[in-house]
Amino acid sequence: MDSLTARYFNRPDPEPKVQWAHVDEEGRLVLPPALAAQLGLTPGAPVRIEPLGNGLKLHRPVTHLAKVYVEPTNLCNLDCITCFRQGWDEPPGSMTDETFAAVLRGLDDFDPLPAVYFGGIGEPLAHPRILEWVARAHAKGARTELITNGILLDERMSRALIEAGLDLLWVSIDGASPEAYADVRIGAEVGQVLANVDRFSRMRKPGHHPRPELGIAFVAMRRNIGELPALLRLGQDLRVKYFSVSNVLPVTPDLLGDRLYARTKNDPSYIAADKVPSLSLPKMDFSELTREALFQAFQSGYNVSYAGNNWSGANDVCNFVENGTTSVVWDGDVSPCWPLMHTHRSYLHDKPRINHGHRIGNVRERPLRDLWLDPDYVAYRERLQSFAFPPCTFCGGCEVSTENLEDCVSNPEPVCGGCLWAQGVIQCP
Repeated sequence: MDSLTARYFNRPDPEPKVQWAHVDEEGRLVLPPALAAQLGLTPGAPVRIEPLGNGLKLHRPVTHLAKVYVEPTNLCNLDCITCFRQGWDEPPGSMTDETFAAVLRGLDDFDPLPAVYFGGIGEPLAHPRILEWVARAHAKGARTELITNGILLDERMSRALIEAGLDLLWVSIDGASPEAYADVRIGAEVGQVLANVDRFSRMRKPGHHPRPELGIAFVAMRRNIGELPALLRLGQDLRVKYFSVSNVLPVTPDLLGDRLYARTKNDPSYIAADKVPSLSLPKMDFSELTREALFQAFQSGYNVSYAGNNWSGANDVCNFVENGTTSVVWDGDVSPCWPLMHTHRSYLHDKPRINHGHRIGNVRERPLRDLWLDPDYVAYRERLQSFAFPPCTFCGGCEVSTENLEDCVSNPEPVCGGCLWAQGVIQCP
């Protein structure tokens, strides 16, 4: 979610297409009360506003918590070539019930209640108490989401997740063919995963808006990008509602050649979107006749919009902040985002880069609201909202870009100029 005009959490189905605000006698914009409360627009909350063509872009207040990522475990039953654990030296561990209870208690201090997303650097379904935890979060009234590799999604697990009240299940699938899938997800077979997802989909109560909703997450690389069309067709058959595609973060030298964004990352619009010529395209058929012309247009170096939507995407935008999220590591430590949960190595501009984990505090020692509103953490989110960081992803030439501890404009740790999530290159569902 990039703005308050975009989709928001915990809305009922079917989604309302239009809501009306009004301008009062003093010239103030008044939003519908339910919408304002849902998006954290409480009296006195500072809201960042940007002109956007003939409209306005309203950013979520940095004090509004909308979603909590909870990492049940960093253990996994697979050995995927794209996983963070290929580039780290972190101890294994699983969340205790005491720690999860502290997270759950912390939700009571927020209104509206934040959504709870079970996922991190590990397989949530491998945790022995995951079904109980989903049910407890659901009973509290929180929207619940979970991501899995699908291996453990057998009939018993599927029925239990549905009965626990899960709202959205994400399944990570990186190929439609057995060969392509097994090339990424070592130790797994795509046929088993697709059969599990198909059974899960059919076990849901019938209707126009079945629950839990289904999503597929796909990590795109040179070796598997050709699988995407077939996987999209499979997603339609499986009644998937959401499809999230991310680029790969190279955590080993072997993955450097699998990147699909070398030219994109060096596009001049990365650092000077307002100085790059703009190109506005209408909707038209993608066909043999138009394919080459449209391909050249999208690769022209212009800042391209397609049917009024920015094809080039937003640069210098932290969607973890825009979406109002925080993350809880398996040991109870609170971290600003997935990339900062664990110290790990990746590669930027073909050079190794250490991304040091960053922790705010622990939910067993301080209430979640106290951690969320910690002055240093709030100031960090404000820096991210204005993105007061140098363009390391575009430049990347100096020695300080090899870690996220400092940058060339003296920001305090952690620094985010080298974050590919903030440039729309990598994204989490």
